[in-house]
Amino acid sequence: MTEGLEKGLDALLKKREGRAWTALLPDEVACLVDSFLPSQPASLRPKAYIALSSICTKLRKDSKPIGAKQDGDDPGVEAIRKAFGPSVVSRLSDTIETDVLAGMSFLTALFEVDWQSASAIFGEGGVLESVTDALDLFPDSSDLSRAVAALFANASGHKSCRALISEEHVEWLSRKSQQTGDDALKAAAAIALIKLSRGVGTDMAGADGGEKRDASAADNELAKLMKGLVLNGQSSSLADAVEGLAYMSTNPTIKESMANDTPVLSRLFSIIPRRKSGIPSSQSPEDIAQSPLYGVVVIIFNLCSYRPRLTDEQAQIAKLRRMANAPSDGAAATEESDPLDDDAHVKVRARKLVQAGALDALAAAVRAADSPAVRLTAGRAFLHIAEDKENRGMILQAGGSKALMLIIQSILPTQKPTARSSEAPHLEPRDIEPIQALAKLAITSAPVQVFGPNEGALFDAIRPLALMLVHPTSNLLQRFEALMALTNLASQGGEVAERISRAEGLLNKVELLVLEDHVLVRRAATELVCNLVGGCEDVYNKFGGQKTPTSKSKLQVLIALCDVDDLQTRLAASGAVATLTTSPDACQSLLELQRERKRVLPVLGNLVDPSISTTGEGADDEDAEQRADAGLAHRGVVCIRNIFLSVKDSITRTELATEAERAGIVRALVGVVQASSTNSEGPALRPAAEVLKWLLESGVQITA
Repeated sequence: MTEGLEKGLDALLKKREGRAWTALLPDEVACLVDSFLPSQPASLRPKAYIALSSICTKLRKDSKPIGAKQDGDDPGVEAIRKAFGPSVVSRLSDTIETDVLAGMSFLTALFEVDWQSASAIFGEGGVLESVTDALDLFPDSSDLSRAVAALFANASGHKSCRALISEEHVEWLSRKSQQTGDDALKAAAAIALIKLSRGVGTDMAGADGGEKRDASAADNELAKLMKGLVLNGQSSSLADAVEGLAYMSTNPTIKESMANDTPVLSRLFSIIPRRKSGIPSSQSPEDIAQSPLYGVVVIIFNLCSYRPRLTDEQAQIAKLRRMANAPSDGAAATEESDPLDDDAHVKVRARKLVQAGALDALAAAVRAADSPAVRLTAGRAFLHIAEDKENRGMILQAGGSKALMLIIQSILPTQKPTARSSEAPHLEPRDIEPIQALAKLAITSAPVQVFGPNEGALFDAIRPLALMLVHPTSNLLQRFEALMALTNLASQGGEVAERISRAEGLLNKVELLVLEDHVLVRRAATELVCNLVGGCEDVYNKFGGQKTPTSKSKLQVLIALCDVDDLQTRLAASGAVATLTTSPDACQSLLELQRERKRVLPVLGNLVDPSISTTGEGADDEDAEQRADAGLAHRGVVCIRNIFLSVKDSITRTELATEAERAGIVRALVGVVQASSTNSEGPALRPAAEVLKWLLESGVQITA
């Protein structure tokens, strides 16, 4: 029989590929339904799922005319229901156990392939009655009980089906979850109860505007049951137990319980197959596909995930929503978040996960599975664990950076070297989270620690980090962290800086962010500009190294940034200007700005000695003292030296020397020389002396 079913599935797949495919014949439907019987070998099941998925896709495609819009009922659901519904209903109402079992098993599988059409069949008149009758007809059949529990477990995940499940069914599931003779039945029944419990709470919250109900004693008992099944380790119930815990791990009380249960965590992490680089896994692809990888990764994610950080606008919308759901008597509605989900508790849970081996498990899951869902969830888990700086070094030790690069490469569309498009690739906000996790690692560790000695890995990281910076779905925090990571990378050499500068849209975005009101974002953008100016000839020329229509305006922005309140921003901006003033063109542009705005020399002099711009009042003196910095002084002296020494004609020299004296630069330079009298190796001493000599030669009187 198995051989005949396999041939029938092959014929179905071949027919599906043909252009003349129209509809399923009764024998073909029967073949597909019988393929899901529990008595069939496990090797037949993947092909049966492929055939079912392929046929559902074809039916959906053919049921919707080209160009038609989705209005009202889904024609695809109706097409699939018509194709399989009559056979399923007929099998369920039969009095032969094998036929009833086939109908239930097929409907359970259909929920996994196309839940909308499965829900439509589940809701047909007489289906639930037939399920109840089957339990009465075959009370001693363990296969049938498991099939019913599995059907309810899949159906309970959907609101329209939950409304049809009666108290009688719930009581039956409760009894089966408490029996001790069949772990597979116990696990399936428990999952159904968990989904019903969670789903009913969500349905009520959505309908009444109230809160989801808290974990009850029954929930804790179900969680305890699932933990026991995990520790028991029987393969027949392990996958269901992991799925149940994944569902329950959204509850803060259950999160705390699981985080403190090291034996359960260790057992969960041991499920994930380990595969070292270059060494084939000891498990077959079929074993890996059947292992509950996704459930384990979801559990890790749920336990370590922080609450979303709301923007001011989002917080205001949430407040308005709470007000709209206020009680009718006018009392303010309060929506107190569970304290077990605050940042402090999440931080502790994440550290416990790390100690139990979650990082190795996540990295192994990424290597073992090609599933986009597994990889994306693992990447998001890495991000939440990396929120705590103490965990970042351990993430690197566990191979987290390589795992994140695998995840990112599977998410990002393949880049075409010959095509340059101004449109950013389509990414959902959650797709950017693994990139953000990589950025966090690249911010706090040296690039060689994150990417290894291979320069190619470092080059590969530039594109996703640049994409996170420029993508419209990125938030301000993600852009800030992208800037920081790229700045760190740009310090690794000229070729890296060149590649960063060539990233699509990056420089334009950075130029906008140097004007950002947020101090930290503006600082990070300025620091990236400084590193790119120093490491990339194109950026050097663009920001003033060569005369261009826009170079003077870019220099003007950098000069303005040299005068902001933030020390680190001034250091970065003045460092960029000091580098640019090695170009005669940049010096010429700055001289033009001085003539036009009269601000260049005062700003540069203020870098050398902030007191020259004060009025002598105590508050201003204190502010000047706080703004003084040896690094700023050195940069300011170098800028002044390069500008002054670029002037050759005597008229301009005299004019510039007079303006320098008026701006207090002479006094500032004398102060640098006097301060360096006890330290002849001070970096600012020589350029300061050169400027003073130039001023003397230009007719300025200098007194100590």
